[in-house]
Amino acid sequence: MSLVLDASVTLAFLYRDEDSALPGRVFRQVAASHAVVPSLWRLEVANALTAGLRRNRIDRAFRDGALADLGVLQIVVDHETDGCAWAATLALADRHGLSLYDAAYLELAVRLGLPLGSLDTALLAAARAEGVAVLA
Repeated sequence: MSLVLDASVTLAFLYRDEDSALPGRVFRQVAASHAVVPSLWRLEVANALTAGLRRNRIDRAFRDGALADLGVLQIVVDHETDGCAWAATLALADRHGLSLYDAAYLELAVRLGLPLGSLDTALLAAARAEGVAVLA
């Protein structure tokens, strides 16, 4: 079964020092099937890793290796995210008090009828309120 993958669970999986078993479960599912992400996911993940590099949490080899590892997984970028930003995504953000970035993951899960893999508690609550299955 495929799922919508957000940046929070992606980064927790990459850093592996986060206190949750969920990232491993989510990425086992991604490896067995595939994931779908909004078009902003690559920017969010690369930005967070670059911030980690600048704060000396990781080195350049870790960042580049993590991005290369993600690149071999079946992670499909949804190219309709941008077109939904000012309508469905904005409505979800307003309804649930989410950032537009987080609402983009929710909009994608709603539109495709897929479960959401996230560690963001506000996003997970909004997903449940919208009837979206969550991986927890």
